[in-house]
Amino acid sequence: MPRRRRPEADLRTDRWMISWADFVTLLFAFFVVMYGLSSVHEEKYRQLAQSLSEVFRAEGGSQVVSPDGGEGLLPGRGQQMQVPPVTVQAPDAEQTQALEQLQRQAEEQFRDWIEDGSVQVTGNALWIAIELNASLLFESGDALPVIEAEPLLQQVAALAAGRDNPVHVEGFTDNRPISTDRFPSNWELSAARAAAVVRMLQLQGVNPERMAAVGYGEYQPAYSNRTEEGRQHNRRLVIVIARDERVRRLVQAFGSQRVSEDAVRALLTADENEVTGEPPALEQVDTESGILFRQARPEQQQEQ
Repeated sequence: MPRRRRPEADLRTDRWMISWADFVTLLFAFFVVMYGLSSVHEEKYRQLAQSLSEVFRAEGGSQVVSPDGGEGLLPGRGQQMQVPPVTVQAPDAEQTQALEQLQRQAEEQFRDWIEDGSVQVTGNALWIAIELNASLLFESGDALPVIEAEPLLQQVAALAAGRDNPVHVEGFTDNRPISTDRFPSNWELSAARAAAVVRMLQLQGVNPERMAAVGYGEYQPAYSNRTEEGRQHNRRLVIVIARDERVRRLVQAFGSQRVSEDAVRALLTADENEVTGEPPALEQVDTESGILFRQARPEQQQEQ
């Protein structure tokens, strides 16, 4: 009876284990290196954090004693260093007077429109706002200025062209929906109208580098949309002339008709005194026409 031959084993079937073992070894070495690079000297980090906290806890013009020399990050000896007081820059009197004069000029120039209710001029020590009814500048549902808009915007440009104050134009609509090829929603319509006003002001000599346009759509009504009269007033353009660029950015972030002067002052104070790390306390007030942001009252700040 012939003897059965046992099949020879294929030694190549286990070669994958060699590559796998090399990969695992390299992966282990990689994590060891990453762990070594991420380690932090805990004692030096604690000393640095303590030194910084001592400096930032200083208030007013007090003197802070630096820690004695030792095994810190840098050799040295204890000494007194004068920490300057943190002050908030008050509005310049000349800037305030200039805005007040500008408001008086605007009220004089637009007296006829103010009397018939199509233009409103408001202001404070930080900015003035010239509100124009959209019917003075545009046809319904369009962002192409009408011919009658040019002389009106010429007067606005005359107020802003000779000054360095930043200017931004806010566009608003009522809550009636719009859906066309050019304007899929009221966002596009309000932004296009604001941009068209900025463009016309540029043609009248206002520096484009200090202008901006923003559209708020239907979402910041100043009047009730329940009546036709309210919807007509909500279709408006507001030209804001600010004291400086920081004021312009803050007013534009909220909308000139949704933020109060004291709220902007609080934000400016926090910006200049940000070393304290305390955010300004703003109060959100629900009004008939929407939301208004203003500085919180003292009792509310204590609750916070």
